[in-house]
Amino acid sequence: MKIGELRELSKDEMENKENELKDQFFKLKFQHELGQLENTMKLKEIKKDIARIETLLRENKEGKK
Repeated sequence: MKIGELRELSKDEMENKENELKDQFFKLKFQHELGQLENTMKLKEIKKDIARIETLLRENKEGKK
């Protein structure tokens, strides 16, 4: 996800998206451990998306934009 797309989301939508990504990350990590994951770059992409959302949530909490 691009940062511009995330900035358009409301706080609740960002939190929901973060929870979805964390769930997806857990499932992919489990598949990776079992050797069933074909695209390992997906793990890195999801981790970065989670970090972007957490950063935006923290910025909004502190009142920055």
